[in-house]
Amino acid sequence: MDHNPDRVVIWPGYFDQRRSRRSGRRVSVDAAVAKPDMDGLVWAARSLGLKKMKREDDISHPQRPHAKEGRLWVSAKGAAESIGSAKKEEILQMIGTQWKEMQEERKKEELSASAAGPKTGDKQGRSQRKVSSVAKQAANRAASERKTRGRKKWKK
Repeated sequence: MDHNPDRVVIWPGYFDQRRSRRSGRRVSVDAAVAKPDMDGLVWAARSLGLKKMKREDDISHPQRPHAKEGRLWVSAKGAAESIGSAKKEEILQMIGTQWKEMQEERKKEELSASAAGPKTGDKQGRSQRKVSSVAKQAANRAASERKTRGRKKWKK
């Protein structure tokens, strides 16, 4: 591929919080995410305001040839226009911070949705919730009956 100084390549592995800086993470721990993937990277870059991007899936980083993580090409001029910086490290930090915030918001929404329980019209969710509590009660009854049956047999 020809060298183009306007393009900046961004790999999802740059944002992996399980990696150390030495093994390939390029952002601070505050801007790193739990399980980085290509969809999340594009999602965070779009929400940040980056428009000129090219996505390539199933491409592996030279230091990680076993993982087909993909890469994202970003126009430096486009980044300078939309987010105010053309430097790669600043672009990475901004994307990482946005991605981390979005991931934390999604986790909070999922926790609040699971704590609220099934919705009013969700018959399947309600029935499964009832089945799980009924199943627990039945299992407890069966266990207590087994204990009492064994005691009665030994007493005779």
